[in-house]
Amino acid sequence: MSVPRDERLTAGRIASHLVVMVAVAALLGVVVAGLAIPFAGVAGIGAKNVAKTMDSLPAELETNPLPQRTRLLDSDGDTIATFYDENRVNVSLDQISRTMIQSIISIEDSRFYQHGALDMKGTVRALVTNQANDGVVQGGSSITQQMVKLTLQTQAKTKAERAAATEGTYARKLRELRYAIAMEQHHSKDWILERYLNIAYFGDGTYGVQSAARHYFGVNAKRLNLRQSAMLAGLVKNPTGYDPTNSPDRALARRNVVLDRMASLNVITREKAEKTKATNLGLHIRNAKNGCWFSRAPFFCDYAWNYLLDDRALGETVAQRRQLLKSGGLTIRSTIDLKDQKAADKAVANHVDRRDQAVGAIAMVQPRTGNVTAIAQSRPMGRSARKGETFLNYVVPTKYGDSAGFQAGSTFKPFVLAAAIEEGIPLTTSFNAPQTMTIDTSEFANCPGAGNFVGDWKVSSSTSSGRMDLYRGTRESVNTFYAMLERATGVCKPFKIAKSLGVDLTYAKGDGTHLPERVPTFTLGIANASPLEMAEAYATFGGRGLHCDSRPVTSIEDSSGNVLKKYRKSCQQALPESTADGINDVLRGVQEPGGFGYELGGTGLTVPSAGKTGTTQDGKAVWFVGYTPEVATAAMIAGASKDGGKPMALAGQTIHGNYIYAVTGSGFAGPMWAQAMHAVQDRLDPVDFDKPSSESVNGIPTQVPSVSGMSVDSAMSTLKQAGFNPISGGSADSTSPLGTVAYTDPGGGSTAPKGSVVTVYQSNGHQPPKDKGKGKGKGKGKGKGRGGR
Repeated sequence: MSVPRDERLTAGRIASHLVVMVAVAALLGVVVAGLAIPFAGVAGIGAKNVAKTMDSLPAELETNPLPQRTRLLDSDGDTIATFYDENRVNVSLDQISRTMIQSIISIEDSRFYQHGALDMKGTVRALVTNQANDGVVQGGSSITQQMVKLTLQTQAKTKAERAAATEGTYARKLRELRYAIAMEQHHSKDWILERYLNIAYFGDGTYGVQSAARHYFGVNAKRLNLRQSAMLAGLVKNPTGYDPTNSPDRALARRNVVLDRMASLNVITREKAEKTKATNLGLHIRNAKNGCWFSRAPFFCDYAWNYLLDDRALGETVAQRRQLLKSGGLTIRSTIDLKDQKAADKAVANHVDRRDQAVGAIAMVQPRTGNVTAIAQSRPMGRSARKGETFLNYVVPTKYGDSAGFQAGSTFKPFVLAAAIEEGIPLTTSFNAPQTMTIDTSEFANCPGAGNFVGDWKVSSSTSSGRMDLYRGTRESVNTFYAMLERATGVCKPFKIAKSLGVDLTYAKGDGTHLPERVPTFTLGIANASPLEMAEAYATFGGRGLHCDSRPVTSIEDSSGNVLKKYRKSCQQALPESTADGINDVLRGVQEPGGFGYELGGTGLTVPSAGKTGTTQDGKAVWFVGYTPEVATAAMIAGASKDGGKPMALAGQTIHGNYIYAVTGSGFAGPMWAQAMHAVQDRLDPVDFDKPSSESVNGIPTQVPSVSGMSVDSAMSTLKQAGFNPISGGSADSTSPLGTVAYTDPGGGSTAPKGSVVTVYQSNGHQPPKDKGKGKGKGKGKGKGRGGR
């Protein structure tokens, strides 16, 4: 029986073995726990000193649970990612094939079940056999000793502990032997063998026999046959040297050594050994996939990973949490729906290329649970910027993905709409919204104690103008209309509503780096947000005002299947149901004929839906956020440099092979949203939104008080007492004295819904121009008072 040249015994190694044997022979009378203790006499150590040294060591080695890989599962229970430092899956002895057990015992410790911690007979025989074969054919250390050594190495945490566990000294061997004796005293042979087979390294990054069986042959340890078992048993002596993926010839030769050994012990017949030796290794390599990079949903996985790293219940420090996730053998049950994920992945890939100077992103969230069912973006995970790869997660908030987000545009208008409904402003309230207007920002109420806004705001609409109610103003996303509506609600309430719905607004007043977010331009979406935040916010509308925090994980189980923690849904009634019903009734108009989403983006579904478009003023990001009572989906396309550090204008770029002249949320992000949602709509129930009350829509008809000629303060007070929301409309020509009320809109004496907005115009002291028409009637004075316009 020949062995590789580099495994042959040198004269020095033979001498070392002989010294040990002499020491053993000299110390056969020294017995601890019934076992002869070797090594005495080496370097002048006497038997009494050996016994004393042995007694001074800890009586038992504490065996910590072995590091195991963690699995991340989808909502159906299928694995989508694994995390580990050591790729190991523990199995019990009855989950390992009998052939594998016989193979490992035959080559490593054939008398394992007959001797104690030290096999004197086996050690002598191994020395003689190895010397006769000019190499190492049989191991000298017992399986118990090897298991102790591997345990010490695995549990070493500090540099000093790692050095002590691997130092080539007799002191280390003595220490290991003492622990081995304790192991034999406190544990059964089966327990020791099971731990050994789970702790052993089998090369190519695999730890334990189960991972090795899956990696090299694609089978479970229970199904290992003789050819496979013999190869694995041969690896543990030198996992790197015999690694079959790098050195198949050496692995084959070593396997045959194991087969010969099994035949010599009559574990198998010589005929069976020779027949098996004539076969090849039969490898069927399945490479382990460690981390999110290899996941079917890499950026959802990344989100879930960072979500758990942020959970202090999993450890006091981030390092402790990371260690638990990588070595705890956990089962993490997530919320991802791979059908939703596939639809989102396909949609972003079909609208934005990975190398474009733009990123497409989609998030899907389930109303009333907060379950995140899909996270997709056009830039794949990876290190190669040349290939368009990145590790930035553009879909989730900054704390989970490192992207700063992008301005959300008009998708913020529903927060002002919500505030208006809560203020009692009926949905049929109308404003005469011009194409362009300049508003004194001091007319926008701030939060109490936050001071007044200063300066003028020139706002313009690129869509339409004229008199319109909340339905049309929202459906056509008219900026001037929403500026006037926010002037009625103030800025504070919409800002607080957005935060309560999950939008991470942290710079209300701004700082040295970030511009203030709580300002009159809030309604135009000047604050940064992520698709996940917007999907979560709109899921609140679909859930009739019930806001649920986004969650990618529902539970974590330990390696034994016990529930370590449940991540229950965290929900609060952030908006009254009546408010949400009103919002849904308005936003569904975007998805119906006449709405921008329906007309320009093809976003209509076969089930009831609602949504809102969004385009930033500088054209660097476009959005479409739409929802049903069962799913909320936010789609965003944003200009972004390849390093992700700089937002860029979309117009003037070539995106997915098309030159972009101009962008809108409905015409650019809308079709991407539509593709994703059209792919999943057949799985949605045709649940309709609840209708808002007649009072929310129309209000209670009330006569508007006539306040012309009053002081502005008195007029405002009178209108409020009547149940209206008065706002200042600036100055106007009037016959009324300077500084008094010129007229209101709606005019005094007319009927308007209680709670609606009444615009108060102040007289500038100038007479209105007279009408010089040439009518034939007797009346010659054509001037008109403005008290009830």
